Amino acid sequence: MSATSEQGGVPPAAAGADPARWLVLLAVWLAYACFGLTAVALAPLVLPITRDLALSHSEMGAILGIWQAVYIFAAVPCGALLDRLGARRAIFVGALFIALSGAMRGLAFDFWSFCLAVGVFGIGGPLVSAGAPKVVSHWFKGSERGLAMGIYITGPAVGAIAGLSLTNSVLMPLFGEDWRAVLAAWSGVAFAGALAWLAIASLPAIRANEPALPPAAERPPQREVLLLLVRLPAVRVLLAMSVCIFAFNHGLNNWLPELLRADGMTPAEAGLWATIPTLVGIAGSLLIPRLATPPRRFAILGALASFAGLSAVLLQSDPGPLLAAGLVAQGIARSSLMTVALLALVETRGVGERHAGTAGGLFFSAAEVGGAGGPIALGVLYDATGGFAAGLWMLAALAALMLLGALRLRALEARAAA
Repeated sequence: MSATSEQGGVPPAAAGADPARWLVLLAVWLAYACFGLTAVALAPLVLPITRDLALSHSEMGAILGIWQAVYIFAAVPCGALLDRLGARRAIFVGALFIALSGAMRGLAFDFWSFCLAVGVFGIGGPLVSAGAPKVVSHWFKGSERGLAMGIYITGPAVGAIAGLSLTNSVLMPLFGEDWRAVLAAWSGVAFAGALAWLAIASLPAIRANEPALPPAAERPPQREVLLLLVRLPAVRVLLAMSVCIFAFNHGLNNWLPELLRADGMTPAEAGLWATIPTLVGIAGSLLIPRLATPPRRFAILGALASFAGLSAVLLQSDPGPLLAAGLVAQGIARSSLMTVALLALVETRGVGERHAGTAGGLFFSAAEVGGAGGPIALGVLYDATGGFAAGLWMLAALAALMLLGALRLRALEARAAA
């Protein structure tokens, strides 16, 4: 990467000492909060939507998972676009697509129109989720990088809390139990978030320190970059782990309110209980990534995988202390699994800031195989068995695979240091 920005800015190393980096982090946080809000906005509304549109649980699972399926194919080209356009433009475009998806959901009238509406999210999502670590890797250096990644990842958690806790308890009564109006309102929030990112990222003091966009003649072919990345053993392990991480996170994020409701809770109670993992996750996001320095990063990743497996077992309990413990364990796991894995990815030798966008796109493209499959599998297993137990055991098995992946990464690191 060139030492100066396209506006004649300062060297990238100076970005790590620029006070404006915290304002940039706020802008990333806002964009990612809207990502998280829109991603979970349907979960509290599963019951009225399936009832009004006569959808089965399998069809609803497909709707919940369709944006991840689109994401699989969009993430790599979006990551490449991110490296070419720069984060300011690319994240704004992504945020606009997220808001558009929310608006289209409120207009959907059947299974296929709902799939189209939710699928649009899969185009905008990669630009935001891959753009965030690229921005952080430029503006934050050294030990601050883990802290900054932990902070921005609370954005989707806070967005999820708003969606889960306010949809049934506040917005549905406010809009006369009209789920379409609720989705339109959340779309307006996402559009405001897109404008906030653009306004902050366009400030002269921040644009002066944007990373330079390399001339087209100096950019290696995208195929060459992808082959370079996938040849790295640690990258391959992290891509496999990303599938398991997202199957666990997206499966539970989308079905948790319905899982709790099936245990006898009211929709409002289920929405409030479903915020427990998110609240725990916010605290974990601020603490765990900062602790995940290279000497202990993979041990922490293995511990997080263990908490994921524990939560999948305990969530089969009846409402009470064991169920609450399962929700806490889920919050610990989901708080930092993705963040620590991404931190390991961008700091893998051969990746770095130059290829962070493409590497992030590759990571999320692989991850969304699990992101799409998780919600769909839980819906299909529910229809096949009449409950969520089989799906939760499937998630426990994926957690065991994540633990094996963390052990493999630690072995690769030891071999490289020898």
